[in-house]
Amino acid sequence: MKNRIEEIRGERGIRQEELAKAMGVSRQTISSLENGRYNPSIMLAHNIARYFGMTIEEVFIFEEE
Repeated sequence: MKNRIEEIRGERGIRQEELAKAMGVSRQTISSLENGRYNPSIMLAHNIARYFGMTIEEVFIFEEE
């Protein structure tokens, strides 16, 4: 699964540390999400999208295999 977290963060001037704190996860978790090394739980995906004021589908790109 791909995502636009890094792109959206950059547009809004939000650091990984800020997003991590707001989500209750480590900065490494945000980094892993952005690099595609980690797929979030549905709750974390929901919370990230909500934090950005977007839908899950606007932040996360689900690809069929």
